[in-house]
Amino acid sequence: MWSRAHQFVSRVPSVTHLPTLNFSPSPTSVANLANLLKKGPICQCYLVPYSTIASNKSFVLNGKSLLVINHPSSYQRRGYKTDQDFGHKRRPGDPFMSFLYLSIGLALIYIPLHEYVLYYGPHFKDYCSEWFKQGKGILKSLLPKVDAATIDVEKHAKVSVGETSAEETEVDETKKKKKKAIGFRERRIIEYENRMRAYSTPDKIFRYFATVKVQSSEGTEVYMTPDDFLRAITPGWRQPDGLGLDRYKRYDPKNPSEDVHTKLELALDEDSIFYKLGSAGLITFSDYIFLLTVLSTSRRHFEIAFRMFDLNGDGDVDCEEFEKVATLIRQQTSIGSRHRDHSNTGNTFKGVNSALTTFFFGSDLTEKLTIERFLDFQQSLQREILNLEFQRKNPDEHGNITEADFTELLLAYAGYPQKKKTKTLKRVKKVFHSSPGVSREDYLKFFHFLNNINDVDTALTFYHIAGASIDQATLKHVAKTVAHVDLSDHIISVVFTIFDENLDGQLSNREFVAVMKNRLLRGLEKPKDTGFVKLLQSAVKCARETKPVLLDF
Repeated sequence: MWSRAHQFVSRVPSVTHLPTLNFSPSPTSVANLANLLKKGPICQCYLVPYSTIASNKSFVLNGKSLLVINHPSSYQRRGYKTDQDFGHKRRPGDPFMSFLYLSIGLALIYIPLHEYVLYYGPHFKDYCSEWFKQGKGILKSLLPKVDAATIDVEKHAKVSVGETSAEETEVDETKKKKKKAIGFRERRIIEYENRMRAYSTPDKIFRYFATVKVQSSEGTEVYMTPDDFLRAITPGWRQPDGLGLDRYKRYDPKNPSEDVHTKLELALDEDSIFYKLGSAGLITFSDYIFLLTVLSTSRRHFEIAFRMFDLNGDGDVDCEEFEKVATLIRQQTSIGSRHRDHSNTGNTFKGVNSALTTFFFGSDLTEKLTIERFLDFQQSLQREILNLEFQRKNPDEHGNITEADFTELLLAYAGYPQKKKTKTLKRVKKVFHSSPGVSREDYLKFFHFLNNINDVDTALTFYHIAGASIDQATLKHVAKTVAHVDLSDHIISVVFTIFDENLDGQLSNREFVAVMKNRLLRGLEKPKDTGFVKLLQSAVKCARETKPVLLDF
């Protein structure tokens, strides 16, 4: 029957546009076909597959209508395309799905591109200049060498224009002073080290940023240099290449050819506070914990702790009482409360070292320590670290650093996003592009002003409640009356440029005080977790203290 149907269809001389009866194997269709055939041979019925019909029309054979019942073949039951893509025509797509696919594709392109622009946008110019230099070097390597005659001509030209060569030398020296652009790898390392400073334990931070391993008869011990200590508490300062977690420079004190100052490059004054710690200016793990405790505790808290353990009320404490004071304050800080002794790494807290104890209480440990003397030690330590920070910015021949460098030091612990920090630095550079800079004296005066930031906060709050505007004259008056510091007009102008985003001459009191408090404590009192642990602890505490509603009758 299939072959006959195919033969009849192929021999049809003409085609008449008659409707086709589509047949599907259902009871209703079978009944309709039976009623149609009862009326007589009005048509010839053939069962043919789709693939043998060129178009969806009926044919005429010998003057009679040919009823074609469309029956799907096994080829079509599998879901293959047949007449719908005849001639390889493209199927009309769904407009909604096309729009959906287009939106998803644009989103996948836009999101990484947007993040790339935000991340590399501020340094795009530096990257372009670096790529240009690399391309220029490649071109130089491809060009042929110049012969001797050309070299003589160039030498003669250089001699004839000596002044121009001197000017070019000055320009080259100016270019060398510019900061080198930070690459992708360096950025990722800096971000990793910043997370380590924020969330890791003191033991791991010490092992990562310490650079010296000293060999002795008793074994080996790891030390920090003052630069290592400053690097461990300063965000954005990268560890040198080749040094890292449990990777140190070895130093043998028995070797007479190795001097500790030349070998370790300790740029310290003779009266440096780090020499009071012993170990030739080096810092042990116990010293590291003690110094962090001193830096992260305010003067007011030390005064209260000394009065608590001053039993006779004379304002002095002995060696044993000082150990209790140091232990109490260390447990109250985030650094001390998170420290756990690790005997396998050797980083165990052994208390205040003998050299510092001798400095406070004498060689026989019979002297008394007053709160004033200890606060002087705290101030000397802060001043020493401030000097190291200032020196790290490479002052010019006049001993000044740029206003942008001062801004970086001031915002080091602010926690600003990179975009906001870059915007602030651009604003400062634009306003003070031709200024003489910030001197060491003004720098130290301003940070002495920060030691009284709590009293300054109270005074500025009174001004804010009274409705008075906090302008430059007001801040200078508060510094003079509250902190007893005479700040220069230039340093106050720089501070207002940093925190006055709309340049209306008014200081944002809340943001200024918050940033200055973090700067004073160097971010050491920030919570050392992401908040998830506190959330779980709060949920457990709430579940313990709250009676279920079902039991409340």
